Amino acid sequence: MADQDIPPPTIIAMKIPIIRKGEYDIWSMRIRQYICHTDHNLWDVIVNGDLEEEPAPTGETSAPPAPKTAKQLAAKRNQERVKSILLLAIPDEYLLKFHNVADAKSLWEAIKSRFGGNEESKKMQKNILKHQFENFSTASNESLDKAYDRFQKLISQLEVHGAPISKEDINQKFLRSLPPSWNQIALIMRNKPDIDEIDIDDLYNNLRVYEDEMKRSSSSTSTSQNLAFLSFENANSTNEVSTASGDFGVSTAGGISQVSSTSCAHDVACSFFAQPTTSPQLENEDF
Repeated sequence: MADQDIPPPTIIAMKIPIIRKGEYDIWSMRIRQYICHTDHNLWDVIVNGDLEEEPAPTGETSAPPAPKTAKQLAAKRNQERVKSILLLAIPDEYLLKFHNVADAKSLWEAIKSRFGGNEESKKMQKNILKHQFENFSTASNESLDKAYDRFQKLISQLEVHGAPISKEDINQKFLRSLPPSWNQIALIMRNKPDIDEIDIDDLYNNLRVYEDEMKRSSSSTSTSQNLAFLSFENANSTNEVSTASGDFGVSTAGGISQVSSTSCAHDVACSFFAQPTTSPQLENEDF
């Protein structure tokens, strides 16, 4: 009865990572994780070949003999499994080039030669990534999440290509890349004593807190402005009605109405100038 209460093991389906041009290093890490997740022993097929074959008789160059022992049969199956995984990871336009490769280890080397590039191309790619890092910026209409994802991907690519960036440079660069609306917060964060030691993920999480506060503050300011303008219009309307009533001999509270209108106008002005904005300030005459 106790055995029936134990839930069956969860089977996690993983999609085979497809190799793309210029992404060999990232792909090689992903495909290794996929192969080890499928069967940890399969990676040995790529590293060592791991196909136990009986040596061909001296002077003969015919195809390897068919496996006979249980160990040879298992090794043969592992070869086919790994080779199938690697072939499924290759885009259709390149499949014919690799389809006839004899074994999994040779197939891996062929993929590396085709998509991994030579030393010169790797050096060029590294320089391109460094240039992208130096010129990284966040658009004014881009969310903090999207900007961070782009920045994090760039940092990862630099590390893969052997060009890691220090925490200090990473944090300072990301803070400088933020749009003008972040200027005050970015300046405070850049001058914090531990900014050179904090992890970029922690910095991002701190900025997210500020972003939420900025959104709430902006929403609150907008609501206050709307209420102030409505109060201002209502006060004007009341003043006009009271004045008209006064012409017919009805007493008015002109002083109270005037004070109310002045107070509303003052609130509107304070609310306007208190709202953070990136646009140029209005001239006094325009206001």
